[in-house]
This record gives sequence, structure tokens and C-alpha cells, in this order.
Amino acid sequence: MPIMAEGISRKIADPFDYGGGTINPCGAAHPGLIYDIDPSDYSKFFKCTISNKRTPVDCNTTTMQPAYYLNLPSISVPDLRHPITVSRTVTNVGEVNSVYHAAVQSPAGVKMEVVPPVLVFDATNKVQTYQVKLSPMWKLHGYYTFGSLTWHNDQKTVRIPIVTRLTIEEFY
Repeated sequence: MPIMAEGISRKIADPFDYGGGTINPCGAAHPGLIYDIDPSDYSKFFKCTISNKRTPVDCNTTTMQPAYYLNLPSISVPDLRHPITVSRTVTNVGEVNSVYHAAVQSPAGVKMEVVPPVLVFDATNKVQTYQVKLSPMWKLHGYYTFGSLTWHNDQKTVRIPIVTRLTIEEFY
């Protein structure tokens, strides 16, 4: 029996209702890969930038970017009309010499490609960037669909959820 979401109109639960998965405290203490981010990285995603104590906020010079470009351990594209490419940077905090392979579960109606499909880490190469290309396969205005990208090796599995919604045109 599927999990049902609470609310006025009951529906089958989706990742917006139950999240990205179960919590594993032991696994969280030894994640293998992390999606590192600095507070200054957020400035590209607000119409204001944070600079220093004398001029703490500058709201005239920054152009806001879509949030899916932020280096988070998830990708959510609420308005997929044309192919887009999103980059993510991961840092290996696990075993020094590690090789991770990508396993893709594409959201319905979306072609998903990961480049490179293999990440190789060693003592001098602890940070890698990969790209995820999301291309709509249908021309329709639809609901949110869900998929995932999983990086795995013999010891670790690092999964991020992928959420997309196909749209025909901008309605807002």
C-alpha cells in the first residue's frame, strides 16, 4: 500500500511529502562525498549581495540566478522548457583513492545525462565537478516528476534527488 500524504485532498505521497530518504546517522558521519558551499555562494541567488560591515547589503548590482545553479545535494527545476545543464561540485571526504560511478534514474519525460559518468579521486585530486544535462522529451505543461542521481563505489552510495516540471511557456 503506498504512503498517503496528509491534507484536505489525500494523495499518494511524493518526495515533497517524505523527503529524500531515511536518516542514517552512521552514514552521515562518513558520507564519502559532500556538496560544499560557502555563504558567499548564496549572493548570486538573491537580488542583493552581502559585502562587509560598512555596506552590508548592495541591492543594485546583482542579477538573480535560478536556484538550481546553487551547489546543493539536489536539483529542482520547476520550469523545464529547454535543455539546461547544471553543475555540481563534490569533495571526497572518504577513502583517498576512490572511484564513483553514476547511476541515473531520470524523471518521467526528461532525458538526463551526467558528464563525466565516473569521478576519480586521489591524494591530489579531492574535488571534482560534474554536469547534469536535463532535456524535456515532451512539449506539455505537466506535474512535478522525480528521479535521482546516485554516485556509488564498493563502499559508499551518495544519492541526490532530481525534481523537474515540464512547462510550455512562462505563465508568471
